[in-house]
Amino acid sequence: MTSPSLRQLDIFAQMVASGSVDACARELGLPRDTVERDMAALESRLGYALFERRMGSSQLTEAGRKTVRAMALLSEQAQDEWDAIAPPPPVSPAPPLARPPADDRITLTIAAPAPVFSHFQDALTAFEEANPDIAITLDLAVHTAREAAAMLAGGAADIAYFYALGEPETPPSRYVWSEQISIYLGADHPLARADTVSLADLTGVPPLAMDRANGLRHIVEQALGRAGLPPTRPALETDNLFEIMLAVRGGEGWFAAFGPLARDFGRMAGVGRIRLADPLPPVEVRQAIRADADQGPVAALAQFLFL
Repeated sequence: MTSPSLRQLDIFAQMVASGSVDACARELGLPRDTVERDMAALESRLGYALFERRMGSSQLTEAGRKTVRAMALLSEQAQDEWDAIAPPPPVSPAPPLARPPADDRITLTIAAPAPVFSHFQDALTAFEEANPDIAITLDLAVHTAREAAAMLAGGAADIAYFYALGEPETPPSRYVWSEQISIYLGADHPLARADTVSLADLTGVPPLAMDRANGLRHIVEQALGRAGLPPTRPALETDNLFEIMLAVRGGEGWFAAFGPLARDFGRMAGVGRIRLADPLPPVEVRQAIRADADQGPVAALAQFLFL
């Protein structure tokens, strides 16, 4: 486990075998916090949650099960091929996904897409160090305004971050930053080599998409539709990014992505980013808080993360 990315994959494999963070930490001889940080960093880079953590156990999500199958395929590749397709390690480790609070501590829950989490991980650490009476937990399954509104209204989250194409009616929120959507094709595809490409040019090439249940897909499709690209049946629908990468490199279709996922795709050998004549609508990251939390620690944490 000489590099961070390989260590994260080793920990992921042991998490699958052990079924819990505590058991994984014991088997590998690592602190629990190290296991949680590396899994959070891996989920942040991939852009989806690998595990559902319930009552001390960790169960694979559907995306996690597909990642296990992808790892099995990766293990069959030669080392040089592994180096070409493995995503780069994250810039810095993430804080724990959840820390069992002491009885006298206040617990605050932040719901956010996994890629968004990496933007404020250092701020979370600083806030916890300055406020030892507050424990912060994370839920990485939120993507849309509707999901965020449901979690805030139901008390499952105190602060929520979500993706949107402009300000939604609910929940009340504020703009934090924007992510630009990029479209990728095999590097040898004529459109990848063209100086400029129109959306009309894309209609002759099938899209590749994440699973229908993936919130990232809905945001991307909404942006493409707003830009005027008619909906087209994808040639591939999967959360297995290894399969998507192989399909893009093989010229089977184009793939749209934003945020860390787009940056990882742009680094892959054999993949080219097309130069659109007109940019797609940017994806906004927005922050919302519980309706009854305009004062106190929730408001203080939300403002600290916003700055």
